[in-house]
Amino acid sequence: MGQFVVSPTTHRTDCGRFRASFSVQRTQDKGKSSPVYRVDKTFASRAGARLFAVTQGWLQASMSHPPDC
Repeated sequence: MGQFVVSPTTHRTDCGRFRASFSVQRTQDKGKSSPVYRVDKTFASRAGARLFAVTQGWLQASMSHPPDC
């Protein structure tokens, strides 16, 4: 899958849970901005939020016509 770079990130919420977001960028488009997708779900752990973000980024990159998150 070397055509894309998935960049996951997590953020702690006020209640102590975690939110996930990610961006997907083509490797040949370095330097251009890419959209950031924010997930509405919250997770009990930072690791869970990160895993979800990586998975969603991979799905977004691998689908020919991905749905908007």
